[in-house]
Amino acid sequence: MAQTENECIRQCQLGDKEAFRWVVHTYQRMVFSLALKMLCDEEEAKDIVQDTFLRAWQRIRDYDSKKAFASWLYTIASHLCLDRLKSRKHIVSLPEDAATLRNIVASFDSQHTLENREWVSIVKLMAEGLSPKQRLVFTLCQLEGLSSSEVEQITGLDARQVKSNLYVARQTIRTRLKQLGYE
Repeated sequence: MAQTENECIRQCQLGDKEAFRWVVHTYQRMVFSLALKMLCDEEEAKDIVQDTFLRAWQRIRDYDSKKAFASWLYTIASHLCLDRLKSRKHIVSLPEDAATLRNIVASFDSQHTLENREWVSIVKLMAEGLSPKQRLVFTLCQLEGLSSSEVEQITGLDARQVKSNLYVARQTIRTRLKQLGYE
């Protein structure tokens, strides 16, 4: 698979649109997942996916094959999400977001999967009060499962900044959970 991916990316760098179609198909869910969790809006997340792949196509020749392609895409998507967050007003969670979280926690079992609107409600509620960088670091580390070194590479933050932003995000979310009655 890695050889196929590397060859496909080389083909993209030569202008092969069919190869890029494979890239989009392979990575669009990953980019959408990040954008949805960052922006808490399905339509905006879809826009970010389109913008990410448009920029990736325009800059595919700049991709350094010594680095993971997924990290390169995460970097593009992260910057677009941060720009979007900076340009809009503060997101406020609604009372129904708390109710959604309570229902999910009460009925959650190992086979239950969250739908997009449930993720939006949870993230909105938990991320209230986080800065865009804290939200990004928390999303990449905790929700996307990336390592600290990958997060450093994607965000351009050093190890200390990643740890600091993650710590503050976790503390803020822990406080929000306590306010909702969860220990």
